[in-house]
Amino acid sequence: MSRIYKAAVVGCGGRGSKHIGAYRHTERGEVVACCDIVAEKADKLAEDFGITSYHDVGEMIEREKPDLIHITTPPTARANLLAVAASNGVPACIVEKPLATGVEDWHDLRKIEKKGKIKIAVCHQFRWHADFVKCQEALKSGDLGDVLFLDISARMNIAGQGTHVLNYGFSLNGESPVVRVFGAAYGAESMTGYHPGPDTTSGSLLYENGVRASWNTGTVSATSGDPQTDYQHVRLAAFAEKGRILWEEFGNWEIVSPAGTESGTYGGLEGWAESNSKAQAIFHEAMFDWIEDDSRVPGTNLHQSLHEWEVVLALYSSVVERRPIDLDNFEPPRDLFDTLGSALTA
Repeated sequence: MSRIYKAAVVGCGGRGSKHIGAYRHTERGEVVACCDIVAEKADKLAEDFGITSYHDVGEMIEREKPDLIHITTPPTARANLLAVAASNGVPACIVEKPLATGVEDWHDLRKIEKKGKIKIAVCHQFRWHADFVKCQEALKSGDLGDVLFLDISARMNIAGQGTHVLNYGFSLNGESPVVRVFGAAYGAESMTGYHPGPDTTSGSLLYENGVRASWNTGTVSATSGDPQTDYQHVRLAAFAEKGRILWEEFGNWEIVSPAGTESGTYGGLEGWAESNSKAQAIFHEAMFDWIEDDSRVPGTNLHQSLHEWEVVLALYSSVVERRPIDLDNFEPPRDLFDTLGSALTA
């Protein structure tokens, strides 16, 4: 019989409930506890799912000894909570995106990575979406030839969805790292928001394998869902030597190859919600696999996600310095976010 892994959730808002709900699709894990500094939120979520509530994460870890913690708090709290989990011997963590908000927390997370005491992955769950997996596999098969260019975009800002599409883009391009970023940004309204960052960004990326990408967030991005919403416009396209793929989170998907065209739709909001939950569950399973086997590292692991945020910081530096940024030995200044804000409001 397979081992049953104990999980706990820190952050009892909407995303916390979605993480717990996805466990109905897996038999190898169960959520035993939740924690939030707002007692009413923790108690309500615990009542809804029949689990134990806590208001202190250290106490929860000590009593429950979870194998996996889900951190679904606001972005500004995530680095500190990961440090607490690592120092208290938690084997693995799933953390919501974005991983960081600026330079300081990025450095803090790099220190956690170097210590290597905990396995951390960021919740880019749609990497495991069934239709998107078809697109990934079509490119990996070689039937479409080498990837030449990526077009990746999202209608929310760079901190809200920019790292989503960046990660999904890596999955379409053999995980090749980005080596150069040239970017532009506009609008400072969301610099102090829940996902702090410029309102709109546009970036040109060069990957180590020579592939290039157009990476857009905000109002410069293509629309693919309900035009009255910001979050329904995650879109990725890859153009290869012998074909192409397109995947829209709230739209259509398509694979064009020498053998013909395969296509479909996201299935409406109910279909989307179910696909989201199943993808989340497959991600949970990938974390269990990683706990069991160090070689089975999921594509949203901490090292990969730190590189994604490095790309974000390079775009910010490109905006401030008005030049392309090479990531070889790139060291963002500690006051970069403040400098960016000043440049956007000048």
